[in-house]
Amino acid sequence: MKDIVCFSLPGNEILTEQLSIKMDADIGNHIVSKFPDQETYVRVVTDVQDKAVVLICTLYEPNEKILPIYFLSRTAKSLGAKKVLLVAPYLAYMRQDKEFHKGEGLTSQYFGELMSTVVDAIITIDPHLHRITSLSEHYRIPNAVVHSGVEISRWIKDYINNPIIIGPDTESKQWVSDIALAVGVPHVVLGKIRHSANTVEIRLPEMVRYKNKVPVVVDDIISTAHTMIETVKHLKRAGMKPPVCIGIHAIFSGSSYQELLDCGVHSVVTCNTVRHPSNAIDLTNILASQITEMISNLT
Repeated sequence: MKDIVCFSLPGNEILTEQLSIKMDADIGNHIVSKFPDQETYVRVVTDVQDKAVVLICTLYEPNEKILPIYFLSRTAKSLGAKKVLLVAPYLAYMRQDKEFHKGEGLTSQYFGELMSTVVDAIITIDPHLHRITSLSEHYRIPNAVVHSGVEISRWIKDYINNPIIIGPDTESKQWVSDIALAVGVPHVVLGKIRHSANTVEIRLPEMVRYKNKVPVVVDDIISTAHTMIETVKHLKRAGMKPPVCIGIHAIFSGSSYQELLDCGVHSVVTCNTVRHPSNAIDLTNILASQITEMISNLT
């Protein structure tokens, strides 16, 4: 029996298998189900005595996943697990980190405080940090952020000829500039004004000198895809080639994925933080390395 046991929350089976192979870890056998009254039932079948337990669960649509994570963590601890680590490639509850309107809850902070009582450490991939600079401001447990930029840069080098990297808004400036530097190509950051959750206005700088290049639009989260779609429309009006759209986290609410495909893109590519047909950039190598390092630091 190995020293690390990985447990997959529903929907994370492929990612768990990939990570367990790269970490030489066991995949734990467990049961998560519901009683007729919808209460959650959990059972840990695999022996976890003196093991490091890794719960793997991307937190897209998080509410149904939080109680199973809590119960599995507590159960593993009761069975003698040394440490319980949560690997959440996509980390939920990051947007509401400020009281925009009187009476709003700071759910980003509250969720971080809650999860800090549930597990011993947390690892995520490129969380959407707004007005905080570090997860440690909300998470009172050891935490680590895996950055996707190296793998995105490698993918662009391998598959895109003569690219220019496009950031759809100022929030994307840091990682877009880093990716462009790694690829060795120019980059442009657009201006964005968000009028509502579903309405954005994009301001495009002069692009004439880049018309022979393939625009590669990079954003961290593609949710409604409105920002991407508006960016694509502006690039089209500027006479640019059909862009490649790259997202780290493939949320794609409703019909947004098809809408993005239909608006004149060359292709849509995402990282495998949320399982989706667009997943083409594999982050399991760097994620497995970070998990192994974290466990070593915890024990």
